[in-house]
Amino acid sequence: MNRLATSLSPYLLQHKNNPVDWYPWGEEAFELAVREDKPIFLSVGYAACHWCHVMEHESFEDASIAALLNQKFVSIKVDREERPDIDQVYMNAVQVMTGHGGWPMSVFLDHQKQPFFAGTYWPPKQKFGMPGFSQVLESLSEAWVNRRAEVVSHSGQITAALQQLASGTAGQSDTASVVEISDSELVSTACASLLEVLDRKWGGFGGAPKFPHATDLSLLLRIGQATDDQSLVAAAELTLDRMAAGGIRDHIGGGFSRYSVDGQWLVPHFEKMLYDNALLAEVYVRAYQITGHTRHAEVARETLDYVCRELSDSAGGFHCSEDADSEGVEGKYYVWNPQQVEQVLGAEAARDFCAVYDITEKGNFEGESIPNLPQSISALAEEMSVNEGELTAVLTGYREELRAARDHRVHPGRDDKVVTAWNALMIKSLSVAGAVLNQPRYLTAAENAAEFLLKHMTRQDGRLLHAYRGGQAHLDAYVDDYAFTIEAFIALFEATGRARWIKRAIKLADKMIKHFEDRESGGFFYTADDAEALIARNKDWHDGSLVSGNASAASGLLKLSLLCDRKEFRDIAERTLSAGAVVMHQQSGACAALLAVLDHFHHGNQQLVLAVADNEELSRMRPEFFAAYRPRTTLAWVVGQAPESGPAVALNQGRVAVDGEPTLYRCQNFSCDQPIRKEELRQWLGNKTSG
Repeated sequence: MNRLATSLSPYLLQHKNNPVDWYPWGEEAFELAVREDKPIFLSVGYAACHWCHVMEHESFEDASIAALLNQKFVSIKVDREERPDIDQVYMNAVQVMTGHGGWPMSVFLDHQKQPFFAGTYWPPKQKFGMPGFSQVLESLSEAWVNRRAEVVSHSGQITAALQQLASGTAGQSDTASVVEISDSELVSTACASLLEVLDRKWGGFGGAPKFPHATDLSLLLRIGQATDDQSLVAAAELTLDRMAAGGIRDHIGGGFSRYSVDGQWLVPHFEKMLYDNALLAEVYVRAYQITGHTRHAEVARETLDYVCRELSDSAGGFHCSEDADSEGVEGKYYVWNPQQVEQVLGAEAARDFCAVYDITEKGNFEGESIPNLPQSISALAEEMSVNEGELTAVLTGYREELRAARDHRVHPGRDDKVVTAWNALMIKSLSVAGAVLNQPRYLTAAENAAEFLLKHMTRQDGRLLHAYRGGQAHLDAYVDDYAFTIEAFIALFEATGRARWIKRAIKLADKMIKHFEDRESGGFFYTADDAEALIARNKDWHDGSLVSGNASAASGLLKLSLLCDRKEFRDIAERTLSAGAVVMHQQSGACAALLAVLDHFHHGNQQLVLAVADNEELSRMRPEFFAAYRPRTTLAWVVGQAPESGPAVALNQGRVAVDGEPTLYRCQNFSCDQPIRKEELRQWLGNKTSG
């Protein structure tokens, strides 16, 4: 075993038996590099990464390549999910030097931790026009020994470029402040740009490989609903329907894979990530709120049920991911042939099921079949002259039988660490779904996970930790850990009326501002003011697989300002939007979440407070209150005399259930109309477009 054997990270532990003399990121490795005058090989990946496994098997388990690494380099292995700060900095280097990115990420550093060469996957020997990893190592070692000045000069130039990229706000002084931005034009232009790149047949944006782009879909639904632009809703719904029909969705067990390698959503890269499923489940719930189409609600339920069933940690949080591979074969756990289906369902049912889900002798993936829906259930029901609900129920029963049978297969590997930010995304999704779909079990799961974060991921001084595994939490949190958790706690308050979640969100907001805010230029750094100093201190403006940290921070602060009358929170959110103005103007296709916050900043002054007598009445009225999606509206509850609210939720002050009956207060900037009750309230709740 090498030095990774004592790690908490499942990804690092996967490499503990490699003949490569791996070091974890730390001063021991860097001091050794200086002492022995060797360059550093930094390898970054994650446990569910298929090509990371391939490179490990081909190169890191190869004795000759390991000997070359051990002789001429100091090798460091990093789990990108534990250290996203390192991943961000050096992924920027990969993209600067190669024009693309991905994992495994392979970067060569000098003694100042500055990159001088970078790439992703290399085969062990030259093939497909790619140099072999051995050739790369020999060439870089030769350059280090014989052309050191050139190497160091190049690494300095790359580092200077990375430091310019880090804030993402170059040219900010030439851009108008957010107050002067024509928000409707900026946001609507971004939505129009999404429609221009929309695949009108298969949904999604651009060609293969296709990623879900949950933040883009969320923006389309938000603006489509707020402005009654049905073309935006239709674009999002097309994509959601196509994904739900494709192989990227696990039709047997629920949940979505990371992305599709083709343009039709058929063949996924089979790994499943917690964050994808959290974000997509919420988007499907919002689509259901807007359209009333129950198929979207069903996809959300299946996705959340998968997460709660397969990724729950016994302590209350949720695990990171499931691998693409089982028994060393990509997708083996997920594919079927007709004989396997017949063994479970019997001949007649199997014939029908295989016809519906495209399971054939020929197969659609390496001789096997990925279940998918070439034809929608509604179209099938019409074609077969049967009731759609009855057909859905029958197919649901078949799929559950197959899921139970599949459960006996060798499962994909699981990364069972718990990451604060990703859990916060799931808490928010569960909260929204629990309220909209009237599923108390989701709210229970959300509160259990939130309590987990408070108990296990919060230090005594109130600051958060980032990762947890096997009873041990470690690593100081990043800005998205704080921002996502703030938004999750606000969503829990909206769903449950329990103001203690707002009090906790306020405490986290104060910590986030203290340790992450850029008080000079606006916005939030990804790392805290007392975190390890890397070669660049990034600001996270762009949505990738996650929501950008700055977008979430601004969103949470804006929501808290509208609930708690904290003007300083609104001011900081405004400064953040001002700092991100260049990104929104020049790269609107990469910052949908930030644009959504901009929309809320300009149009989100409406506040609704529903006062009810007790929690039983809250539970009864919750599905009516959440029947409509009101993206520009702040929602709050008063329960009984609201002893829990205290001064934290200023919006609730003076709002009571008049004569003990449900009473709605409609407010703008904390100034409210006459409360509405009885028949007027029932009519208002029945109008999905009412504000």
